[in-house]
Amino acid sequence: MLIERPPLLYRLLFPEALWRLNRRRRRVVYLTFDDGPIPEQTPWVLAILDRYGVKATFFMVGDNVRRHPGLLEEVRRRGHSVGNHTMHHLQGMKVATDRYLADVAEADALIDSTLFRPPHGIMRWKQSRALRARYNIIMYDLVTRDYSAKLSPDEVVANVRRYARNGSIIVFHDSLKAAPNMRPALPQAIEWLLSQGYEFEPLPME
Repeated sequence: MLIERPPLLYRLLFPEALWRLNRRRRRVVYLTFDDGPIPEQTPWVLAILDRYGVKATFFMVGDNVRRHPGLLEEVRRRGHSVGNHTMHHLQGMKVATDRYLADVAEADALIDSTLFRPPHGIMRWKQSRALRARYNIIMYDLVTRDYSAKLSPDEVVANVRRYARNGSIIVFHDSLKAAPNMRPALPQAIEWLLSQGYEFEPLPME
């Protein structure tokens, strides 16, 4: 549970970040995808989202955008939001702040978004303080753990069923590592959320 739903103590380390949106009148969730875009995964995800009429938010690695710029434009063309996930998928705690900020800026030149999510949900407080001058820092309320080889697709869906709630920001991954779990789990998770009366919205870019 400490991974699937970040505990309150961890959320308090980054009070300026958005972990969940409080929706009272409607049941809404915010589906997000990290680590793309790549041709092996992102077009498939887009097709699934189209099938169910779902809008989502893609947190993109700048180096993937550099190699596949057409995928960034296709995501936007289909009405989804995009966010910055650093240029080289850096974990903030492992690099100096100056290097981290430079890496984010390099990705920003390609992605041009006010949304930012730190890889692994980890960064230094100093990095967060500097970034929030330009970005809305987006964390998450539910990590599906689709990337884990220790989980089955059914267990990924079970995470969604157990932890999703109104306003949840939900993390999947359009990456090769997540593919064996994400492809079977994503349609099932969407269908279950729809059956529970949830609507889907992309995260606002403002």
